[in-house]
Amino acid sequence: MSAATTTAPGPGGAASRLGWALADSWTMTRRELAHWARQPVAVLVNLAFPVMLLLMFTYLVGGGRGVPGDPTEYLVPGMLALTMAFGLEATMLAVTQDLGKGVIDRFRSMPMVPGAVLVGRSAADMLQSVVSLAVMTGVGYAVGWRWHNGAAAALGAVGLLLLLRFAMLWVGIQLAMVAGRPEMVTAVQILVWPVGFLSNVFATPASMPGWLGAVVEWNPMSATATAVRDLFGNPGGATGSWAAEHAGLLAVLWPVAIIAVFFPLAVGKFARLSR
Repeated sequence: MSAATTTAPGPGGAASRLGWALADSWTMTRRELAHWARQPVAVLVNLAFPVMLLLMFTYLVGGGRGVPGDPTEYLVPGMLALTMAFGLEATMLAVTQDLGKGVIDRFRSMPMVPGAVLVGRSAADMLQSVVSLAVMTGVGYAVGWRWHNGAAAALGAVGLLLLLRFAMLWVGIQLAMVAGRPEMVTAVQILVWPVGFLSNVFATPASMPGWLGAVVEWNPMSATATAVRDLFGNPGGATGSWAAEHAGLLAVLWPVAIIAVFFPLAVGKFARLSR
């Protein structure tokens, strides 16, 4: 908490208030980033876990089997999407720990912009997601995955992945404030894992029973995974369905809809804390 020096909003116009808001948000972001240096083991575990999953499904379980071409090129983009979605667990854990220790209540009692705490949390999470994507991309390249459509398409794919992460971030913040305790993160994990695996990350919907394949194709994670595969030029196991043909559109609409629901819920819940 030594990094969290706060500022006091002063009088002035909109520009002055915006300056205070940015300064407070940056202070909260630095506080979150300072935790990386104090807790390197936790950071390394968060980075290593998706890598371990990728290696396990590449060499042991056999994700992407039945897809034309190299199955690794089907699996890696799906794992990138899965990593972004599963990031909400780390968000929940960090927020519930702050709630349990009374840290957020102390911040709310200080002369600072109220939303700076949430902005700092979200900014730090997005920075960690960029690092995680870089690590996963490097490991994917090492196991044989390649993209084929150039830098612009690859950047578009990264943008869709980060958009999914940003949406899941607000889901995590809202669920953390509802749960209130780190112990409840385990209960959420029990729900998150089935949703994550009920997607086309590891297998094509065509390889599943008809009703299950239809459900899988409409999973927000499946939309992002399919759109990212298209942008990378990787095989997507296309089924010809509307969801598969418009995966790029759904990869934008699903996260935007999630943000539209959970962002105001999280902000409202935060405003009501300790009233």
